[in-house]
Amino acid sequence: MTQSLKYLWASPNTIIGLILASISYPGSTSAAWAGGALEMTGGLIGTLMAKWPFRASAICIGHVILAHDEASLIFSRRHERVHMRQYETFGPFMLPAYCTASLWALIRTGRPYRDNYFERQANR
Repeated sequence: MTQSLKYLWASPNTIIGLILASISYPGSTSAAWAGGALEMTGGLIGTLMAKWPFRASAICIGHVILAHDEASLIFSRRHERVHMRQYETFGPFMLPAYCTASLWALIRTGRPYRDNYFERQANR
């Protein structure tokens, strides 16, 4: 699949990521296009991530990576790029597939994040 088709296939998710980025932008500390993704740090989403129960340092939605701060982005960039490739593979089905994998992991082991198929793949 060409890179253009990968962007198109992931675009429904990227639109969601761009909406979150636009909500977060006024307070963001940096925003840049790097490695095929919009990377943004700080802002409202970054602040919320630090307060979530699972304390996410970064999140990838399509071709948008939102991180709590620059150090979190640097630390999690490789992991989030794996998720970006997963979005390119699963396209509009990625979010439902991710949620299903979390539910299955919760039922099976009680650990919806750690035992999620997509997270295990990104952590390799």
